[in-house]
Amino acid sequence: MKHYRNHLIRKEANVKEALAMLDKLAADAILFVVDEETRLLGSLTDGDVRRGLLNGISVEECVANFIQADPKRVNKANYSLQEIIKLREQNFKVLPVVDADDRIINIINFRSQKSYLPLDALLMAGGRGSRLRPMTDTVPKPLLKVGEKAIIDHNFDRLRSFGIDDFHISVRYLGQQIEDHFDKKDLNGSQVNFVWEEEALGTIGAASLIEDFHHDYVLITNSDILTTLDYEDFFLDFIEKDADMSVATIPYQVDIPYAVMESVDNKVFSFKEKPTYTYYSNGGVYIVKRELLNRIPKNSFYNATDLMEQIIQNGDKLVSYPILQYWLDIGKPEEFKKAQSDIKHLFLS
Repeated sequence: MKHYRNHLIRKEANVKEALAMLDKLAADAILFVVDEETRLLGSLTDGDVRRGLLNGISVEECVANFIQADPKRVNKANYSLQEIIKLREQNFKVLPVVDADDRIINIINFRSQKSYLPLDALLMAGGRGSRLRPMTDTVPKPLLKVGEKAIIDHNFDRLRSFGIDDFHISVRYLGQQIEDHFDKKDLNGSQVNFVWEEEALGTIGAASLIEDFHHDYVLITNSDILTTLDYEDFFLDFIEKDADMSVATIPYQVDIPYAVMESVDNKVFSFKEKPTYTYYSNGGVYIVKRELLNRIPKNSFYNATDLMEQIIQNGDKLVSYPILQYWLDIGKPEEFKKAQSDIKHLFLS
């Protein structure tokens, strides 16, 4: 994915500079003309340059003289997934993302990313990883490599491929290594906020320490899983069901080798011959309305299952989203070994 700043050109630049930049962008050849504070002034394509030259504009002239004013953009403070899907269906490929002052803060490129989801992401990365000792004695589990990348990078990069660019990462055990790891990473327009747990806060308790969520919805995920989950479909399902919280679940089928009797007071009213039952287990990935996270007690041990129970008790809507794609929890040595084999056949980002 090209860095979003490669698409920005100052209004004072000349046509010759613009042509060189467009050439480097190749199939993604569009520039967004900005002022000294990166406010969006217009767009510029090969076609705009060609028409300008045909009209007698010199290659030494300023690009501001022949830009397309008021190009399509996405306002970071106010957009919906439906808007993103519509732009994608209208065959827009590269779009600027602007803040409330119309300053470009990122670029959407549908050639290299799948969506631009209006979600914060919280990656839970503070655990000890005891079952993977001795590997985790000196390296936190999220930084163990699966293939060529750290486990947490597989998750981070896949979420970014769906356009999520507001990240919070909860850290505790060897957390400084994780923070240092991201300090060296090219975030390319993404923002990362580290949430330090002084004591273990459970599988969702760290959310109580975050006060600067950017969106109305938050995706929370364990950082030690591998999955090809379609996050856009997950979010669409959440919206369509008008849910307060959605849990990505793993279907498990149990085959019963005998006929199962169904009875009341020992009177059999039906039976099923060798039935198969499907149960759904927690996959460690959730979407939650931001206001529900205010119910989490601050600095207290609190699991995602505690929030689920509270939602049910309050009569709010908790839904399940079955993961039909690949999913693996890397908790044990045999699962870590399986991940090393599976990653050769997976396309995560």
